[in-house]
Amino acid sequence: MATKKKEDKKLTKDQALKKLEVLKKDLLNIRFKRINNQVENPAQYGEIKKSIARLYTTIKSSK
Repeated sequence: MATKKKEDKKLTKDQALKKLEVLKKDLLNIRFKRINNQVENPAQYGEIKKSIARLYTTIKSSK
């Protein structure tokens, strides 16, 4: 888990924006799966939200 935080800090702004786009799509898919009770790992939802927040911080600090 700690390695993901370090990796996110090393990303350029463009890389962070691309990763953010992918994570948002994943989050949307997990929301639909949660509604239909098809989620294998419920904790994944929270982890994706945290990753999105970290990326927003990375993008904001790289201005």
